[in-house]
Amino acid sequence: MVHLTTALEPGSGVPLYEQLYRSLAGEMRTGALPAGTRMPGKRRLAAELSVSVNTVDTAYQMLAAEGYLAARERSGFYVQEYLALPQVGPDARDPSPAPAVPEPAAPEPPVRYDLSTRGVDPGLFPFRTWARLQKELLYSSPELLTNGDAQGDLALRQALADYLAEYRGVQCGAHQVVVGAGLEYLLGLLAPLLHGTAAVETPGYPRALQVLENTGMRCCCLPVDEGGLSLDALDRSGAAVCYVTPSHQFPTGVTMPAGRRAELLHWAARRPGQRYIIEDDYDSEFRFDTRPLPSLQGMAGADGPVVYLSTCSRSLAPGIRIAYMVLPEHLLPAWHAKYRLYSGTVSRFEQQTLARFITGGYFTRHLARERVAYKARRDALTAALNAAFAPGELTLTGLHTGLHLLAHLRNAPPDAALHAAARAQGVRLSLLSDYDLTGSGSTAPGTFVLGYGSLADDACPSVGETLKKALHRRKGLLVEGVTPGLLVARQDLRLDLRFVVGQKFQRTVQCVEVQCGQVGQQRSAH
Repeated sequence: MVHLTTALEPGSGVPLYEQLYRSLAGEMRTGALPAGTRMPGKRRLAAELSVSVNTVDTAYQMLAAEGYLAARERSGFYVQEYLALPQVGPDARDPSPAPAVPEPAAPEPPVRYDLSTRGVDPGLFPFRTWARLQKELLYSSPELLTNGDAQGDLALRQALADYLAEYRGVQCGAHQVVVGAGLEYLLGLLAPLLHGTAAVETPGYPRALQVLENTGMRCCCLPVDEGGLSLDALDRSGAAVCYVTPSHQFPTGVTMPAGRRAELLHWAARRPGQRYIIEDDYDSEFRFDTRPLPSLQGMAGADGPVVYLSTCSRSLAPGIRIAYMVLPEHLLPAWHAKYRLYSGTVSRFEQQTLARFITGGYFTRHLARERVAYKARRDALTAALNAAFAPGELTLTGLHTGLHLLAHLRNAPPDAALHAAARAQGVRLSLLSDYDLTGSGSTAPGTFVLGYGSLADDACPSVGETLKKALHRRKGLLVEGVTPGLLVARQDLRLDLRFVVGQKFQRTVQCVEVQCGQVGQQRSAH
């Protein structure tokens, strides 16, 4: 018979049975109470610890329930076999020295202007209409609290099929539409249905590449020119799957012309059932100056080699988490075989709200208001940039569609320096090199990718000046108080700079000395 020395603390706030349970379990784990040990009787242990028999019984029952003890009829409780947990001490650790802990990074300055490409304006969200539709559903459709179909609710799939047919020329039925929580999720489900190497655009969407590689798919990165993905490179790659953003290539903003779209479809048609095109139509709703080109899927047909992907993250809000894809007819059996046991990943209330939002005509009116607002913001931003920079210093492209534009800075310093300069001024932005999926540095340096989706309207004028200030300081062009033809400096200040004058020539000003109180008097030789 074992003798226990467990000590309990009645005033600790932890129940006595819990204290006893923890103490005994700890001894069993460490081997202090070896397997086969007969535990003291309940009354004896209760008397030794000055507790009630119920306290001991409760602790024993808890230990038995967890497998520490086993009750034997008319014999009592016995300790069960327990493999002690390995102890990690100084002698058991890896003898190699621990890596040095890096110093904590300096705090980033607060973001004054968000020019990231994923931002949208939450103020444009149709709060009242959305809330009213959801309230109606909440009181009238309690069945929406149940699990949904893996493809999404039929009402939403039908609404999306009708909308896509009218506005994007997509040819499909509701049975071909799959609804999911984001493009990345849907792309991850799609990839196992396809086989072979996948070609992706570079510069391109890093998340798409990451998702495809995460599924085990081998990927190759192919260059983009003024017409989109290079088809010559695609032919040479040996790829069987092609991921493209033809309506608004991300991030360059170019649109694939109709001729190249036809060539891309011919590439897939040469090996039917073996080659597929994944068409990411992520922001086709925001084409400002011309009518949008029809989708690749619409050109290929309902059973063509194109899988159509799009999302409501830009048109509504990223937090809604509703994306969708349209599968070719012949891929549906493979889809159902693989995913028929899955449950829907989007709230049915959100799905049904969006369905009513579309069928009630609210969606198209909402998009019309958004296009007006975003076009005005684009125009304000471009005007501010053109006013802040000298003619020819900043070239803007990709203005016709989407929620971002490209700005190429002439004679730009390295991209890393531009990033640092923008951060120092509280400007969050990306550079084209951030989307170089090969890491080769082949993208045009000094090219900013400026998103204006989340930019406040009244911030546009100051963005241009702030960006100019940051970039010119980094380039060494800005001097306090400098205006064209005028140099202001403090006494005995010596400068070595290159000053670009508007007449397309440069002067190198060396050792400029300005006496205190004198302005603009240059005393050095040019």
